[in-house]
Amino acid sequence: MVIPRFAGPLLAIALVATSTLCRPESVDARPPAALSATQIVDRMQSRDLERTQDLTSYKTIRHYEVVYRGFSSKVEARMDVAVDYDRASGKNLVIVSQSGSKFLLEKVLKRAVDSEREAFQQRKSTALTTANYRFRLLGQETLEGRSAYVLQVEPLVPSKFLYRGKIWVDAADFATVKMETEPAKSPSFWISRTRIHYTGVKTNGFWMPRQVVSETSVRVGGIAVLTIDYGNYQISSNPPPVVQAALRP
Repeated sequence: MVIPRFAGPLLAIALVATSTLCRPESVDARPPAALSATQIVDRMQSRDLERTQDLTSYKTIRHYEVVYRGFSSKVEARMDVAVDYDRASGKNLVIVSQSGSKFLLEKVLKRAVDSEREAFQQRKSTALTTANYRFRLLGQETLEGRSAYVLQVEPLVPSKFLYRGKIWVDAADFATVKMETEPAKSPSFWISRTRIHYTGVKTNGFWMPRQVVSETSVRVGGIAVLTIDYGNYQISSNPPPVVQAALRP
């Protein structure tokens, strides 16, 4: 079986969408709560700064899987990665197990982990802020019983770590809870399209990534799907977000 050598590097871009696969329960095209896109984004940035300051550390075991289908064949690989984040020292990722195609392990999954390390070092230039994106309010939807603003996002500059598409912002917490995007810049001519789906989950008062699914179609045939399940978080905060929220006016 032949695997396109360009399939691996492309899937690593899914990690920049640090970002529910449920269908929306309702759609309302009217802007909710009379907030503009600028006001929503301002609150997003303010709340994100608060969460960054409140979050002391977290640990989790992520589960990576890539499946490539093409040329009448199927190849797959899996990897588990221990993630240890500390506000003072940063994020550490360690591969704890791996199985399947050696090619996919080396060219897709290990590169995906390396890509996240690189994106973390450049997080200011990749963050979902007005410094990197243009925002437009599309309307409102309900996801799992919670109201969310729907925004169109366009990158200000082409970059492998930026994306374009739609994001869903929780109307109460102003956290990004869902994304449907594609890369702002294709890393290769051989890629016809990459679709990235991100969902978040609220854990111990913090919105964290739950799952990323990246589907890449190649021009010569075949589809590669990268799935990252972010596992169960062990979160530490100081003070706990519920207590801190009660102290704020």
